[in-house]
Amino acid sequence: MKIVAVVNAAWNLVNFRMGVLNALMAQGYEVVAVAPEDAAMRQALADAGIRLEAVPMDSAGLSPLRDLALLARLRAVFARERPDAMLGYTIKPNVYGSLAARSLGVPTLNNISGLGTGFMRKGMLNRVVRGLYHVGLARAHTVFFQNPEDLAQFEALGLVRKSQTMLLPGSGIDLDRFAKAPHRSGDAPLRFLLIARMLWDKGVGEFVEAARDVRRDHPEVRFSLLGGLGVANRTAIPADTVEGWVREGIVEYCPPVDDVRGMIADSDVVVLPSYREGTSRVLLEASALGRPMITTDVPGCRDVVEDGVAGLLCDAKDSGSLAAAIRRMIAMSPAERNAMGDAARARVERDYAEQRVIDIYCQRVAAAVAKRGLA
Repeated sequence: MKIVAVVNAAWNLVNFRMGVLNALMAQGYEVVAVAPEDAAMRQALADAGIRLEAVPMDSAGLSPLRDLALLARLRAVFARERPDAMLGYTIKPNVYGSLAARSLGVPTLNNISGLGTGFMRKGMLNRVVRGLYHVGLARAHTVFFQNPEDLAQFEALGLVRKSQTMLLPGSGIDLDRFAKAPHRSGDAPLRFLLIARMLWDKGVGEFVEAARDVRRDHPEVRFSLLGGLGVANRTAIPADTVEGWVREGIVEYCPPVDDVRGMIADSDVVVLPSYREGTSRVLLEASALGRPMITTDVPGCRDVVEDGVAGLLCDAKDSGSLAAAIRRMIAMSPAERNAMGDAARARVERDYAEQRVIDIYCQRVAAAVAKRGLA
């Protein structure tokens, strides 16, 4: 039996989906990854026993001709590989991968890990994205969602049927790999860390404005950004803008790292002022390592962080609200912040263990393959 996992970047599989893919291989499935070429990720996948079939994708583009070419490429790969089921992640694999799979009678299991920029903004792009989802998900065997608000919105818009949907606890977190880190020394200057792609929609601008404000009263406090520049997204922040913030001395910038655990462990508070998430992986990782958090009162963020227990919530798109939350964290004693980190770890152990996601995926894949066999 064979599964194809389709995604717009192979690192997504390597960093977030390997628990599920390893479990499927342990059950006897061959797993083939379908994503744009990435030499480093090709090797990482190969080391895990997964073959990469490279297919170029214009993730942020709107060209109908390029999208039709993507559909044709995916169908050609599926026709050659003859999979028993397809796992789809991110919008274009979910749409065009599903259409290609449907044309060959291959069942699909799609993961809506977040609504994305196109869905969150009103206008023509929003209508296009909705239309694509409506067509792509029409016959999906299962459509996974990572928070109840996204699921309810898709149902209300008629993009999915209730019988298709299932709620996941995010992508889950490996609690052994992301073991609880020791508490930070209360003597060192506080460090607030934002981990995200450098996008306006992640609230990076609000974080910088809040840092500028807070540092007027607390110049010793450190603010750090960790994440990729130059990403293919309409809300990408120009590199020279980030460089200007660094020159001004407001924030430190760290390029992406293969393993974020050390950076989280070296911080006191993890901050994510995102406008909306599916279920934030960053917040799950911070919770697992036992760090308190500040995040926005929006879907996919407030689901992870209980206000006043595991961290603090602030208003989205509001640097003043974020600055107030940062000041509240600064005013707390180390013991109070540590208690929040301990509560975050307890919550993620209870509700977000990766094994729950693995079990649900394995059950749904088995059901999809069995249903196909009966068709």
